[in-house]
Amino acid sequence: MADPKGFITTPRENAAHRPVFLRLQDWREVYEDFATERTQRQAGRCMDCGIPFCHQGCPLGNLIPEWNNLVWKTDWLAAIERLHATNNFPEFTGTLCPAPCETACVVGINGDPVAIKRVEISIIDRAWDEGWVTPQVPVSLTGKKVAVVGSGPAGLAAAQQLTRAGHSVTVLERADAIGGLLRYGIPEFKMEKWRLDRRIDQMRAEGTSFKTDVNVGVDIKATELRTSYDAVVLAGGATAWRDLPIPGRSLKGVYQAMEYLPPANRVARGDLATSPISAAGKHVVVIGGGDTGADCVGTAHRQGAASVTQLEIMPRPPEVRSEAHPWPTYPMIYRVSSAHEEGGERIYAVSTVEFTGDSEDNVQSLKLVDVKMDAGRFVPIEGTEREIPAQLVTLAMGFVGPQQEGLLNELGVAYDPRGNVARDESFATSVDGVFVAGDMGRGQSLIVWAIAEGRSAAAGVDAYLMNRSVLPAPIAPTDRPMV
Repeated sequence: MADPKGFITTPRENAAHRPVFLRLQDWREVYEDFATERTQRQAGRCMDCGIPFCHQGCPLGNLIPEWNNLVWKTDWLAAIERLHATNNFPEFTGTLCPAPCETACVVGINGDPVAIKRVEISIIDRAWDEGWVTPQVPVSLTGKKVAVVGSGPAGLAAAQQLTRAGHSVTVLERADAIGGLLRYGIPEFKMEKWRLDRRIDQMRAEGTSFKTDVNVGVDIKATELRTSYDAVVLAGGATAWRDLPIPGRSLKGVYQAMEYLPPANRVARGDLATSPISAAGKHVVVIGGGDTGADCVGTAHRQGAASVTQLEIMPRPPEVRSEAHPWPTYPMIYRVSSAHEEGGERIYAVSTVEFTGDSEDNVQSLKLVDVKMDAGRFVPIEGTEREIPAQLVTLAMGFVGPQQEGLLNELGVAYDPRGNVARDESFATSVDGVFVAGDMGRGQSLIVWAIAEGRSAAAGVDAYLMNRSVLPAPIAPTDRPMV
């Protein structure tokens, strides 16, 4: 145990958010600096439990009590070695993961859990500052060639593991820059892209090759992919978004979240002066109450929206953990993100029934009705119909699975009952030499699961190519997230 009384004497702390009026003027991350001494005190709250349930909450199997203890002892070099032992990209999880490890923390049973995520990001930031994060070039090459389709967190994790195992890895990305949703889906205020860029530089130095503007299945056919590489990892994500087929859906000004967010990221990156889909001066409605919806809310605030309203069909969650989500599971509770702190309104238990437009087919408002759950269905409540203004609407209702037409159907992979790419215990698909990792096989999930799946699929590929593997496989494909 780091500090034997730390969980009793030291209250939980986290980095403060920059003032709203300041952060709305830029796209930088919202957090203020957090002093080293404060981080060490937070690490000292870890009890080093006999059974560390934080491990159950973390699909990567992060050695949380170990690096908490090392931070408490100011051995930051050893701490990053333990953190990198299970996680290729702790700066991604340290900024973007909702931290199911914290909701599984034993201290959280009757108090505030350890600020695990804050300690994690502090370790990796310190490691980069000290120059401890260096390319891990393989000692020798195997002569085997692997293609990784998709450059999100699952694809990057698989590629880095396989490169370090000595294989020649090429990452194929259909966008014009590497990173997948990390690049164009996640707003800059949640994770600045220099964090991504320096990891890509590290991977290039290790020997990973990257090719952008390559739409596999179009620019490279499935047969060519299979004949050019000894193995293939499918890591293209769950890109088939859920739509809302109601009257007025075709009106101008109604967009999917993944149509709205990428141009805003290009503005933050400097590729565009202004976004072609801007919330400036408009009443904005975001349909969907999850993280992607919050990303749309924060983006609309920075673009100067006149108002922002976020709609969720589910009822408002409770303020505290309910009996339906006992410790150490991830509880469905009411959460306030940095985007919600910045303004706007959230409306729960409501359904959109129609978009209405003007004479030029621009969306102008939407009609709502309150709903209640009855026999597993959402039923409208009579007399609650109303209309709210909306000149820009974003649909952030999640994803239904991977895009099957094109590459996947050309390869002939089998699908599971949910429409995801089916795989066995080694993450192999039904097609010999083709593996799958991340949301394309699991369905829409968290970044921590994507990295864990990428690492596990890499172990499966390595064993397929070499008849054995020393790469770690933190999860099996039958595992299901607690969130």
